[in-house]
Order: sequence, then C-alpha cells, then structure tokens
Amino acid sequence: MREEPVRQRLLAEATRLFAERGFEGTSVQEIVVAAGVTKGAMYHYFDSKDDLLHEIYARVLRMQMNRLTQIAEGPGSLKQRLHQAAADVVETTTANLDDSKIFFRSMHLLAPETQKTVRAERRRYHERFRGLVAQGQRAGVFSDKVPAELVVDYFFGSVHHLGTWFHAEGPLTGAQVGKHFADLLLASLGAGDVDE
Repeated sequence: MREEPVRQRLLAEATRLFAERGFEGTSVQEIVVAAGVTKGAMYHYFDSKDDLLHEIYARVLRMQMNRLTQIAEGPGSLKQRLHQAAADVVETTTANLDDSKIFFRSMHLLAPETQKTVRAERRRYHERFRGLVAQGQRAGVFSDKVPAELVVDYFFGSVHHLGTWFHAEGPLTGAQVGKHFADLLLASLGAGDVDE
C-alpha cells in the first residue's frame, strides 16, 4: 500500500472510512492516519474533507463521461449505442458502488458551491446521454411520445437507486443488471430489441 501514490491512498482510505463511519463520522486525522501520511500531505492534494468527498464521486463521473463519449461517437446504430451507453452506466456504477453510495448519502453535507459544481458535472453527463435519445427521436428510431428529458430522468432515477439494493454477491452481476436496464430503456422508447 505504501508504494501507492499518496493521492490514491488518501482517496482509497477516505472511501473506506466514509463507507464504514459516514462522512460526518470520519475526521481528517483518521483519514491521514489510515493513509499513513501527514495532514500537510493531505492538504497538498485536497483543500478539505469536502474536496475528498467531491473527488470520490468526480473520478467515477469522469470515467463514465469518457466512456459515454467513446460510445456516443463510436460505431453501431443509434439504438446499439444508446443500449451500450445505458448498460455501461449501470455496470460502472455497480463496479464503483461504494463511491456512489457515499456520495449520494453525503452530497447534502457539501458546501453550496461544491454542490453546484457537482450538479453541473452530472448535468453534462445527462445532457450527453439525453442527446442520444433526442437524436433517435428526431430520426424516428425512438418514439417521441415522452420527452427525452423525462425518459432520461426516469432512467437515471433507477440508476441512482442501485446503491439501495444491488449487491455484488447477489443473483445478478452488474453487467446483467445493465443489460436489463438498457433493454427496459429501449422498450420504453418503443425501439424493440437492440438487434432488430
């Protein structure tokens, strides 16, 4: 562990402690002791405990945004790309479930300015995803009976709820849940099966 870069160690230990004790129940001192660094080292990388919490979620969101961009601009029909994007966000959320759970449980504790930044980052992801739905609706590939905004809000409400019931040792893997969610999304858009 000591060979792991300090920044990564701090994030890993903060994630573990926030998951075990909650954001409010974890002190900066406990984080630095667990990471084997000084407070000065922590403050070199992070301005505050808020900053650590923000980064725990932001790193997952950055990874998901990069993947969504590759999928949206990649090969395949619009239907295939939307299906892949929907399955991917579920799979990457389940693979990083502690990060997401910690964040959604503690977001309200962040400073107002940090909350505003996080909402803007998440909105950019949702807008890119919604762009695929809207494009398909304009092209007649997807039904436009329900506005793209509502379709996306409904879908992500389910994704954000994963932390309350999904377990890695459960009967379905993250990839299987992702495929089911993606199938449901296409069905809600009247698009039928992804391979049709």
